[in-house]
Amino acid sequence: MKIISIALAALVLVLLAVSLLRGAQDYRVALDVAAIIATVILIPTIVAANDAKTAPVPVAVAAPAPVPVAPPPVPQNQAEAEVVSLLATMQQKGRLVDFLMDDIAAYSDAQIGAVARVVHQGCKAVLLEQFAIVPVRTENEGTAVTVPAGYNADEYRLAGKISGRAPFSGTLMHRGWKTASVKLPRVLPRAGSELPTIAPAEVELQ
Repeated sequence: MKIISIALAALVLVLLAVSLLRGAQDYRVALDVAAIIATVILIPTIVAANDAKTAPVPVAVAAPAPVPVAPPPVPQNQAEAEVVSLLATMQQKGRLVDFLMDDIAAYSDAQIGAVARVVHQGCKAVLLEQFAIVPVRTENEGTAVTVPAGYNADEYRLAGKISGRAPFSGTLMHRGWKTASVKLPRVLPRAGSELPTIAPAEVELQ
């Protein structure tokens, strides 16, 4: 657009200059008309050039970077609190802590056996509720078994004469236990590093 405006302005000047020449008197009217036409064309080109110059140039605005979301803070002593919570559940349903912390020497075997039955039932219910416990080996204890090559050392405790490499043959003395899944309840964080209470003190008011 700028080049066209310059060319038209130059054309107007040339036409006006030629019309002033003495030998161009016969063509003066035509030259003047041509100069007027060139001026009429020049004006809108100048206006268009100014509009293009003043038009705001679109600026690409970068999208704001996503703000990283901080993970929720991990409560202090979270693992310890969950262990205490499990112990509290066993105390609630099986009186496990009462049984273990009490001095049982003063009780008879029959009394201890009766209490142990209650503890067994309650604590077993907690284990079945919060853990999926399965045996490491499904064979009956006392039967002959083979420990395969590449066995998980965490799942076997070998005793007796051990020589060479697996597979090993022997007698199953204990089936072993392992946990297939755990469903411990999440413990709500408490102020500071205070652990939850296993069992609250019970007070009967008068």
